[in-house]
Amino acid sequence: QVQLVESGGGLVQAGGSLRLACAASGRTFSSSAMGWFRQAPGKERPFVAVISRDAGITRYADSVKARFTISRDNAKNTVSLQMNSLKPEDSAVYYCAAVETRYYLTVYYRPNEYAYWGQGTQVTVSS
Repeated sequence: QVQLVESGGGLVQAGGSLRLACAASGRTFSSSAMGWFRQAPGKERPFVAVISRDAGITRYADSVKARFTISRDNAKNTVSLQMNSLKPEDSAVYYCAAVETRYYLTVYYRPNEYAYWGQGTQVTVSS
């Protein structure tokens, strides 16, 4: 089982940067693919960025490509999301999620594919 705790959210002006971190507990982090999702009020929870268990594959939503970077440190049980050039439309609650997988080079895009979720961290970008 994996427990996830996000941090690093906050209020930032458009064009600014934030770095989100997700700390995982449990012995299965290194065998888990990870993802960052976000949800604005009244909207769905699409993926933002995903990473395979060995970090060999990363994928991004079109809306954040070239601005966001996902990374992970399996020795420290952490996954991060560096967000640059933030826009007001990036405002949402950001969630970290994990799914155990035996496949090293696989990522998952749908929320219902993930078994474990953090509590979320609010990101607000002012114009």
